[in-house]
Amino acid sequence: MKFTLSWLKDHLETDASLAEIVEALTRIGLEVEHVEDPGAKLSAFTVCYVVSAEQHPNADRLRVCMVETGLGGEPVQVVCGAPNARKGMKSVFSPPGTYIPGKDITLGKGVIRGVESNGMLCSGRELLVNEDHDGILDLPADAPIGMPYAEWAGLADPVIEINLTPNRPDAAGIHGIARDLAAAGLGKLKDRGIAPVKGSAACTVPVTLAFEGDDRALCPAFALRLVEGVRNGPSPEWMQKRLRAIGLRPINALVDITNYVTFDRGRPLHVFDAAKVKGALTVRRAWPGESLVALDGRTYALDPSMVVIADENGPESLAGIMGGEHSGCDESTTDVLIESALWDPTNIAQTGRRLGIVTDARYRFERGVDPAFTLPGIELATRLVTELCGGTPSQVTLAGAVPERERIIDFPVAEVKRLTGLDLPFSEMKAILSALGFWVSGIAPHVKVAVPSWRPDIEGKADLVEEIVRIHGIDAVPLVPIARVDQVHRRVLTPLQLRVRQARRALAARGLVEAVTWSFIAKGAATLFGGGQPALALANPIAADLSDMRPSLMPGLVLASQRNADRGYPDHALFEVGQVFLGDGEDEQRFAAAGLRRGLASGLGTGRHWSGTAEASIHDAKVDLLAALAAMNVPTGGLQIVNVDLPPFLHPGRSAILRFGPKEVVGWFGELHPRAVEALGAEGRLVAFELVLDVLPQPKRKPTRARARLDLADLQPVSRDFAFLVDETVEAEAILRIARGLDRALIADVSVFDRYAGKGVEPGKVSIGLAVTLQPRDKTLTDAEIDALSARLVAEIAAKTGAVLRA
Repeated sequence: MKFTLSWLKDHLETDASLAEIVEALTRIGLEVEHVEDPGAKLSAFTVCYVVSAEQHPNADRLRVCMVETGLGGEPVQVVCGAPNARKGMKSVFSPPGTYIPGKDITLGKGVIRGVESNGMLCSGRELLVNEDHDGILDLPADAPIGMPYAEWAGLADPVIEINLTPNRPDAAGIHGIARDLAAAGLGKLKDRGIAPVKGSAACTVPVTLAFEGDDRALCPAFALRLVEGVRNGPSPEWMQKRLRAIGLRPINALVDITNYVTFDRGRPLHVFDAAKVKGALTVRRAWPGESLVALDGRTYALDPSMVVIADENGPESLAGIMGGEHSGCDESTTDVLIESALWDPTNIAQTGRRLGIVTDARYRFERGVDPAFTLPGIELATRLVTELCGGTPSQVTLAGAVPERERIIDFPVAEVKRLTGLDLPFSEMKAILSALGFWVSGIAPHVKVAVPSWRPDIEGKADLVEEIVRIHGIDAVPLVPIARVDQVHRRVLTPLQLRVRQARRALAARGLVEAVTWSFIAKGAATLFGGGQPALALANPIAADLSDMRPSLMPGLVLASQRNADRGYPDHALFEVGQVFLGDGEDEQRFAAAGLRRGLASGLGTGRHWSGTAEASIHDAKVDLLAALAAMNVPTGGLQIVNVDLPPFLHPGRSAILRFGPKEVVGWFGELHPRAVEALGAEGRLVAFELVLDVLPQPKRKPTRARARLDLADLQPVSRDFAFLVDETVEAEAILRIARGLDRALIADVSVFDRYAGKGVEPGKVSIGLAVTLQPRDKTLTDAEIDALSARLVAEIAAKTGAVLRA
């Protein structure tokens, strides 16, 4: 939002300096981004008088001028090449050392064709005040010699640019900015009323709002006025200067007036050439296939989501955003239609984004304009049109009705101190709110505050506190140090939140790259991984293949892996930690951690190497899973890894599930079944794992009473190997559990070192080699004690599994 200082002073009676105004704007929340002072840039350029202009002795197109600068001293000699340089004229002089903005040079003394030149006579382009560069500026005879040119020409008008937040539509007009500054004590608001302009007759162009039901909110009110007999030419110089200063190009008086009112009062308007409008105006949704050639010369394809102002020829304007080229006003316009309407902010924003149009009107309408200024806005524009262009106005036609939104807030004044620490008297609070346009009724401690129509952002008592503190001064809020806490702060994160973080760190440390995939997957994939229930189907999916909530992280990881492979990156390892959905119940939403390795992305490294390749295997997936468990401090004493009751998406011979106890499955690892990979639209061999974090055993809340035991014995451990023949249906894990539980004080470790089936072993049987480590602590074991324990171990395993010790 840009405005000039003189424009601001049209609405604010103040003696404050530019620096004070800039400081106050930022202090009250209208942050100043940039201040451009043309007067300061042109301060070295002064009005001068050409005493004489003689032909240059060595150049036909140059003149040697003697110039009276008015700065004291004798006239100075200037060599000038302008064709209009002559004796007795007044122009603009720049002494040596002056920066010339139009040429981006700093002027110095020089010798031109053997004649010394001590300055420069300037053209309009060299000062960037106009585009004329055919001659030097020719000033009127009454221009005072020695006066700064910027001051004489009225260019010493600083331009202020503020960064306007979306919640302040009232500050999209200079009048609203002046209101805030007046409330902050920088002057008095010139709140002049806008008297209605009397119309001679009814407007001859009828208006229809073609909306029903909820669509009426697209255009609650539409005001129109006809002004006949106007003379449309250039706007006055004062208006053109202000528009140029804020970056707008003057077009003609009628268009410039609408732009002026847009910035002056934050009320966008539009003007139609009445002679080019055929029949009545209808405000409606665009029809399929319609298009509009807009004022920017581009053709825009319209659809029914957009609102247009149309006549019998079709759309003439894109409502609230940009007018059409066909009905635009030009020098031939004699009858003009002035429109002031209210539009739905959401629809304006959506239309502007869809078409890629950014205009000053859209900027204001999508933030919300003051509905109460709809009719005063058209009256202000009518007054300017009749004053600058003449003409006879009609009466105003109003279709619809201007909404009267009355919002009254019950405001306990103690909220100011409670929320900010400021202890302000109620009289000051009331004065601030009243200066901002609020109506305050009642006596403290509870009052009622009516919100003005131009502040749609004020919704509750906290907003009123913000307004009071903003104007009083944020710097006045007392500084209160945070109270010291001597004791250690209690843990804030829950165990599950900690585990989510720990799992991420552990998997990233294993070389896996984190992926974030959709929480929605295709129904077939959801069914494959145990989901697909009607309760988990989305009522309004964003795509056909994102129809169901995911029961597992794996489908998303598999698809992400395939996308990488399709793009030439077949060797990669991915992981994700996120939510999965087993049902629509509150306790059926879980957190899971999953990982996937593909190709040569094993735990030993990724890619090819001369020493060989390391293809990812199920052992890598197992190590990834165990690393995550270790990082989360999950006790694994009762962890069982079994190859039974596998889900259908796992390879039956290369996978396992993890569980604590006979029923509580906490995860799985292994190779994905080829049919599952194909069903997901992927290919190749994939090894993966998944853990459900919610069901993992929790660490003990109370420390154990048992003393910690250092597992460092003085005596030599003893190792014995056993080979058992068992049915191939017997799990090795079952044999391990029996061996570990035989004598926990003496047996330090049990592991499987061999599994064999084939020649020498009868069909249906398998040989499992067991390594048992005995760790004596009190005395060295004798052979008899070792043999006795071995016999007990063999008998226990044989009794419970039917195993036979191999000879």
